[in-house]
Amino acid sequence: MAKKKAVAHAAITEEPQVEAQTPPKKSVKVEPSTPKWEIKDRRYMLKNGQSPLTFTIKSREIYWFDEDKNYERELKYTKNQKTVFVDEFKGEARLDHITFEDGVLYVPKQKQPLQRLLSLYHPDLNKLYVEHNAVQDAVDEMDSIEAEIEALMLAKDMDMDQAEAVMRVENGSSVTSMTSKELRRDLLIFAKKEPKLFMSLATDENVEIRNVGIRAVEARIIDLAPDQRTFTWASNNRKLLTVPFDENPYSALAAYFKTDDGIEVYQSVEKRLK
Repeated sequence: MAKKKAVAHAAITEEPQVEAQTPPKKSVKVEPSTPKWEIKDRRYMLKNGQSPLTFTIKSREIYWFDEDKNYERELKYTKNQKTVFVDEFKGEARLDHITFEDGVLYVPKQKQPLQRLLSLYHPDLNKLYVEHNAVQDAVDEMDSIEAEIEALMLAKDMDMDQAEAVMRVENGSSVTSMTSKELRRDLLIFAKKEPKLFMSLATDENVEIRNVGIRAVEARIIDLAPDQRTFTWASNNRKLLTVPFDENPYSALAAYFKTDDGIEVYQSVEKRLK
């Protein structure tokens, strides 16, 4: 009897389990960030280094599609309006010209309508002219300096056979009569002036193979026919290669040297040149 009472008491005093509920999280809408227009003086330059005394671009009959308003809006540059959008003009509009002098147009920060027209809306942006970007110019200049340093270091340590191969592309057959010091000097000058071209030639194995072919012809180990269509052994006139139509003969010879038949010829030529 006591046991039954105890069980009953336990049943009465046991509290029901209530599952805790977590309040729902409020969703936060993230708005896309748009670039902030910076109020500053701006400079614009004609592309490709052009610098005519004066050069005028369109300041009227310009149209720009406004995605927010969903229609094409007409733009004009004027002397007296605070905007370039014709549908926002107030009163009479006095047109003005947009003229580059010596290839450059400087626009102070006070002329916001002109800046916005040139930087955001004008159809000739990045076609006829670009906006000067000091940060990008610094990056480009750093890349150019680093490329020049890399090219000069490679030129300094390059062996003479490879140096001759690279400079033959630049100077032609005149490298044959150059001393080693003259060749090294011209190689360094070339690397400094045209670092990207120098690097591409220095890492192109075909340049060295092509140079071997040119040297072989100069040394009369291999003959090239007057019409530049056929290579033969100079010693026995045995035909080695017919140059494909419209292809440089030495490029064709370099490609031949890399074939199964041509590699033995290449090895033989290298031994004779030493």
